[in-house]
Order: sequence, then structure tokens, then C-alpha cells
Amino acid sequence: MRNASLSEKLRARWNGIREFFKDLHAEMRRVTWPNRKQVQATTLVVILTVFAFAAYFFVVDLALGRTITKVFDLFTKS
Repeated sequence: MRNASLSEKLRARWNGIREFFKDLHAEMRRVTWPNRKQVQATTLVVILTVFAFAAYFFVVDLALGRTITKVFDLFTKS
């Protein structure tokens, strides 16, 4: 009895996995894929945004670093 239930569980698991991949294949056929021009445009936007944020954080880090250094120098001078 125990082997039959294990066999049924394995079969149910296998059928679930097969159903998942069948549904996955059906969904992938419905996807609207971007064309080359769209991919290039969005890639350019991402790269430019990354550089803009990097520059912003560089300036903020530089300003905070100098400010903190001045505050420490003010309190540590004897």
C-alpha cells in the first residue's frame, strides 16, 4: 500500500512538472518581444541613468566627506 501511494505521488509530481512546462510554453508564445531598436533605446536609457546616478552619488559623497572631515578637524584641533 505504501509503494502505491509513493508511486502515485511521484506520478502526480511528474504530471505537475509537465503541466508547468506546458503552461510556460503557452505563455512564452503570447509574449510580445521588443524589436532591436526598442532594446537599443532602453539600453541607452539605462546606461545614461546609471552614469547620472553615479555622478550624483560621487558629488554627494565628496561633499559629505569634506564636511565630516572639517567637523572632525574643528573638534580635534588642540
